[in-house]
Amino acid sequence: MKELLKIAYRGLGRNRRRTLLSALALGLGVALLLLMAAFVEGEMRDSLEQGIRLESGHLQVRARDYDASKASLAWEDLVETPDIIAAQIATLAPVRAAAPRLYASGILLSGDESLGVRVVGLDPTSATSDIYREGLRGGDWLAADDREGVLIGETLAARRNLEVGNRITLLVNTSNGDVDEQRFVIRGIYNTNTPGYDQNNILMPLSKAQAISQAGGRASIIWVALDDMFQAEAVAAALSSEQYEVKTWEQMNEFLLSIESYAGAMMAVFYLIVLGITATVVVNAMVMAVFERTREIGVLAAIGMKSRRIMALFLIESFLLAVIGVVMGLVLGGVGVYYASTQGVYLGSLTTDMGVTGLLMSDRIYGYLTPQDATMLVIAAFAVTLLASLYPAMLAAHMEPVQALHGGEA
Repeated sequence: MKELLKIAYRGLGRNRRRTLLSALALGLGVALLLLMAAFVEGEMRDSLEQGIRLESGHLQVRARDYDASKASLAWEDLVETPDIIAAQIATLAPVRAAAPRLYASGILLSGDESLGVRVVGLDPTSATSDIYREGLRGGDWLAADDREGVLIGETLAARRNLEVGNRITLLVNTSNGDVDEQRFVIRGIYNTNTPGYDQNNILMPLSKAQAISQAGGRASIIWVALDDMFQAEAVAAALSSEQYEVKTWEQMNEFLLSIESYAGAMMAVFYLIVLGITATVVVNAMVMAVFERTREIGVLAAIGMKSRRIMALFLIESFLLAVIGVVMGLVLGGVGVYYASTQGVYLGSLTTDMGVTGLLMSDRIYGYLTPQDATMLVIAAFAVTLLASLYPAMLAAHMEPVQALHGGEA
């Protein structure tokens, strides 16, 4: 084996430029795939995190007939005595905070323009509203007894030229199927770094949302935040009842989790395609090396080296070339992934019109490379390169010694 390694090493050194370019091609392919894997994983994680923080929470308690997609305001679809239920849930050890929320469909009238929005009635004093409080970009936070103040998203404010202190008109659906119209004052502007969400959601105190929607003190859901998201199943079991259903973050984000699985399968196919393309460069280099070294192959065969050892020689040479290429790829890809994970790529409001319906995308995408993805890519790079190198290795192994000594072809 030592002798084969020495011969293979010398073989790579005969044409250093070709060896370097072949290794660089493989390295760039690996680096590109590492970066893509990091961005795909980062986007999936970010969408899930934003979905939990803005839409689902870790748990939701709601009426069994409640349809979240329709934001039903029928009394039978709402939670009765939500404040009492939220207070009881908040006493459980794994629960960080619990508070009622009310959702209603509405239309924003500003000047001569109208826009469909969702009205979110929340408890301004609860920790479940911290994401909006921390994202306040201007104006004041809501007071629980504010009867005419609302918060709008920064994206909505920018697109409709609205500012703190401006008055807007909201048409809000009510529980009896009518529409109530009322003027509101923009108390503040919030930013969750999710343009799609910030453009479509208007926040107001829960008591005011209940009044304008005629919900009668009821709420759409009880929003529950946990200290450990993986305790959701255990807490859900403790909260189970005949009157209400309890949904975990996994159940409410099932669509996103299925997309993540599908994306993983699609990316695996894409990895193989890219690695296959880069492996052709290595194959081309090895085939050229075989034809340039026909006399050497003939000499090795003439002195008694068996075909399988000649084949092993070129496979070892391909393996060494793959090692150089993969190391280059890890270095280049590592630099790219580090930048992507620390600085990210800013997309701004482009994410409002991007992505799949039902997914929330931040305005800045950060990369996240898992050890599993990196390991899989390295193994795939070696496997594809060695499989592709079987042809030149078999070509060398099947050369006739006499023809090879005379510079002939197999």
